[in-house]
Amino acid sequence: MVAFGPMRAAVAQLASGLDRDANRALALAAVAAGAEAGAELVVLPEATMCGFGSARTDLAALAEPLEGPFVTALVGAAGDHGLTVVAGTFEPADEGRVYNTLVIVGPDGLLGRYRKIHLYDALGWRESARVQAGEPEPHNLPVVPVGELRVGVLTCYDLRFPESARAAVDAGATALAIPAAWVAGEHKEDHWRTLLGARAIENTAYVLAAAQPGPTYTGHSRIVDPFGVVVASLGADEGRESPAVAAGELTAARVEEARAALPVLQHRRYRVAGRARLSTG
Repeated sequence: MVAFGPMRAAVAQLASGLDRDANRALALAAVAAGAEAGAELVVLPEATMCGFGSARTDLAALAEPLEGPFVTALVGAAGDHGLTVVAGTFEPADEGRVYNTLVIVGPDGLLGRYRKIHLYDALGWRESARVQAGEPEPHNLPVVPVGELRVGVLTCYDLRFPESARAAVDAGATALAIPAAWVAGEHKEDHWRTLLGARAIENTAYVLAAAQPGPTYTGHSRIVDPFGVVVASLGADEGRESPAVAAGELTAARVEEARAALPVLQHRRYRVAGRARLSTG
């Protein structure tokens, strides 16, 4: 890895609803705020294009293809501000369900897309009732160069599966963008902050986590460096009325420093195998 200068990145916190036009305006405002903070990379939350609504909300009726208005608007904003954007959307899928998709866009268009692999069927929620899981295949593991770093992506519940982050790092990621709508609840804020730090430290990589705010979600969007130091952060409720951003400086040199001091990626004895199935026998 050759360092050629620091990069500023921003994580945005905003509350999306079911009005796609209003959500698109919020997303564009967040990108503009990130650009004003000097960011070359802006990470928006999961489900920015459209919120989850209630368990009865028909997400399939609200989903958009990747060439639809939401992604098109993000590409336009990326071009206007000369930066890269990561954001959450819903794509049409089979049998009346959707893919919970992250898009990575730049001024020239779509750079990558990731369909969420681990669905949140836990703590009383059943995401799989409306969402179709993506597959852990190489084509569903985008890693995109942004400045001197290489950015991989996870979505929300994926954070609880360390092999997802490690797979992105194995594919070359030095930073992990993690859009989320991390549902509020007992211990959930502690889990969120602890796991973000753990994913950064164990992978000696930056973590850029953009969450939806309280009261439904936990908020606390943050940027964590490869040693687990919080570079920038937001509170639980910031972004509830209008988008809030936190920005910080990221460098390849910091990743190199962490990986030289803590060569855990070299010392490990196990590898991630994408389609391995656990035996129940």
